[in-house]
Amino acid sequence: MTTILKILFFFGLILALAFGFSWIAERPGNITLDWEGHLYQTGLMVAVTALVALVAVIMLLWWMLRTLWTSPHSVRRFFRARKRDRGYQALSTGLIAAGAGNALLARRMSARARSLIRADQEPLIRVLDAQAALIEGRHDEARRLFQEMSEDPETRELGLRGLYVEANRLGAHEAARQYAEQAAEAAPYLPWAAKATLEYRCRAGHWDDAIRLLDQQKIAHVLERHEAERLKAVLLTAKAEDQLEADPAGARDSALKALKLAKDLVPAAIVAAKAYMCEDNLRKASSTLEQVWKIEPHPELARAYVRARSGDSAVDRLKKAEKLEALKPNNYDSLLAVAEAALDAQDFKKARTKAEAAARIASRERVYLLLADIEEAETGDQGRIRHWMGQALKAPRDPAWVADGHVSERWMPISPVTGRLDAFEWKTPFDQLAGPIEEGSVSDGEKALASLPPVLKADAPAQPKSAVEKPSPKPVEAQGLVIDADAPTNNPANTAKAETPSSETSKEGLPTKEAVVVEPFFGRPPDDPGVKDPTLTAPEPKTRLKLF
Repeated sequence: MTTILKILFFFGLILALAFGFSWIAERPGNITLDWEGHLYQTGLMVAVTALVALVAVIMLLWWMLRTLWTSPHSVRRFFRARKRDRGYQALSTGLIAAGAGNALLARRMSARARSLIRADQEPLIRVLDAQAALIEGRHDEARRLFQEMSEDPETRELGLRGLYVEANRLGAHEAARQYAEQAAEAAPYLPWAAKATLEYRCRAGHWDDAIRLLDQQKIAHVLERHEAERLKAVLLTAKAEDQLEADPAGARDSALKALKLAKDLVPAAIVAAKAYMCEDNLRKASSTLEQVWKIEPHPELARAYVRARSGDSAVDRLKKAEKLEALKPNNYDSLLAVAEAALDAQDFKKARTKAEAAARIASRERVYLLLADIEEAETGDQGRIRHWMGQALKAPRDPAWVADGHVSERWMPISPVTGRLDAFEWKTPFDQLAGPIEEGSVSDGEKALASLPPVLKADAPAQPKSAVEKPSPKPVEAQGLVIDADAPTNNPANTAKAETPSSETSKEGLPTKEAVVVEPFFGRPPDDPGVKDPTLTAPEPKTRLKLF
């Protein structure tokens, strides 16, 4: 842009001179000069031209005199600039060598740059020396150089960064915290310093200081607005958890502020509800939980909502669970909440219906364990219980609070592994792999329900395990055939009995309602090697049978 302005100015000057000469040429005249008795007369054009030439000559002579006068300084400046350029070239080569891990070349280039450039004028020389010392393993010298840089206002941030890294390497976490806090107080826009200081303050439980530092980061535009609001909501939730027992009103205010910043933050809603319960304000507690439930259904929300009032009966808890289901219908967590409450209220039909509906939505461990509890409470059928337990073993695990591979039973504001803020997520742990996935159009829940064994009749007469255990000669039933132990096998009557099925069947070939199998479920499905099926293997009879 400057070059273009200079060119335009030059063309404007030429145009102005040309216009001036043309104007004078159109108005001819003479100029007369009487000086010391002499009379000088010349034309106007000649006089103007001579004047312009005189000005040009004077300017040229002035430039020559100025150049001769300043030539020693110009020569010194030329050689100094040349030396400085060589020094910066050596410094650049040394920094590249340090980044590549070539300590020998970095040290040699540092010495050359120091001989060409003064160290007090170029702080990068100290940086190169410190990097070379770190590569060579001379950490004491590196810390000394970082300390010198931290005392210089121009390199203070870089020196504190080096001292912070060295302190962490040595395990001096208190010293690292101090260096990070110094850098964060002087320059809150430094991401590493602000992050480290924030983590240290969170670990110490200084939530107010952490919130103040986070606000400074937001003002310095280190964090985006949505990220800063999310982290502030997490800090306010952690503060509310610490205040809950001693100051329920303060915990309530902090949790509500967190919910304004992050409307789907489940722990904040739970803390706010607990604070309202401490104030005996059940209506506000339920309303807070309902608002978050509409956005993000969660098992902990359902548990807090259903058990908000300790004096409620099982039927009252069931009604609350049904209200949650009405707010979020056809939802996995809603159906499970109703099923669990119905099981507590001994409403087995509703519990089974809701649990089976949840299993069709998502095939997970929790729903199958719940179905096993329903079977145990309602029928006590060990076959069906084992069936659901087997499905639970094969099903994907349920979500949990996970942060950096660590699984926790409760939410925490920071990760216990890395100290990262807002690290916990509600998801399936990585180390808990899902069960086998089978191809097909039917879901896993539908397959599990379809493969369910029949229900035992509560009033069905017990069947003897084996007829040979009885001393009296009674018929032995095996696979639908009736064999008389005392009768000869070639008896036509016994032959007819053997050919006649033991149970009546319908026209379609299926057992009738009166012929429902009442024998215990033996290992099908899933297979149970601990139970022997008497229809397949029978013990040696006490009464010898004559079959031939």
